[in-house]
Amino acid sequence: MATFGGDVSLGDNVRDFSLGDRIVVPHHVACGKCALCRRGNETLCTVFRENLLAPGGFSDYVLVRERAVRLAARRIPNHVSDSAAVFLEPAACVLRGLRNSGLANTPPDLTPSGCVVVLGAGSMGLLHVLVLRAWRPDIHVVACDPVEERRQKALELGAQTACEPEAARAIVDQASSALGADALFDTVGGQKVLDFGLGLTREGGTVVLFAHAPTGDIANFDLNSLFKYERRVIGTYSGGLVDQHEIFDQICTGRLDASPLVTHELPLTEFAHGVDLVRDREALKVLFSADV
Repeated sequence: MATFGGDVSLGDNVRDFSLGDRIVVPHHVACGKCALCRRGNETLCTVFRENLLAPGGFSDYVLVRERAVRLAARRIPNHVSDSAAVFLEPAACVLRGLRNSGLANTPPDLTPSGCVVVLGAGSMGLLHVLVLRAWRPDIHVVACDPVEERRQKALELGAQTACEPEAARAIVDQASSALGADALFDTVGGQKVLDFGLGLTREGGTVVLFAHAPTGDIANFDLNSLFKYERRVIGTYSGGLVDQHEIFDQICTGRLDASPLVTHELPLTEFAHGVDLVRDREALKVLFSADV
């Protein structure tokens, strides 16, 4: 085990890692054996939400608990940067949502034009753009955000189109031959955004809820628009072992490089400053490093 205060060592039964290895590991890991895990619902496993990093990710020294070491820790190859590897866990969350949307079906739930919308071009919305480009480069990705700077960033990262919410209907119609989006990924959250998203999807399309809604927010839309036109609204939470495995492979092969989302690199001693940068929307992602 690692003893906090500078005395670092491996656990007694750790065989796959050595001191000095760079590793990447998620903080939530399912058991892989229960009924929920066996049915593909790993993120609903009763032990999944247990934090397996102690005391936490922003500590000089971190103890990685046994289940995370055994099932989910990965050695980072020399050619992969820290700023690319740190996106394993959030990108796996995104990939799970993409799979649940129907885009992974055979054949995929796509119109001939293949159009999807990402609502919100903050850090997680932009990560959706990057994972979509790595996973399904044939799909037309529309990024929708009211902030021009974020729309420009989405275009730089691979979105074919970026627009303000007011222009979204016309843009989606143009990209989808007036059918509507095959899938829409809501990275903003809330009842109003859900209503807006449903209005952009095609008949048979899917809205994926990726973001938390405000506490107590209640959905309020015409149920018949869902029922008659076979639309779907699904929630997606976190990422499982299968998602993490695929994302790690994409990172190692270079298909997915989310490092452009890191706008600031700071020492851990400037943690409060980094948090302020994100809160004030002066940073997308801040990468902290510790001198240990």
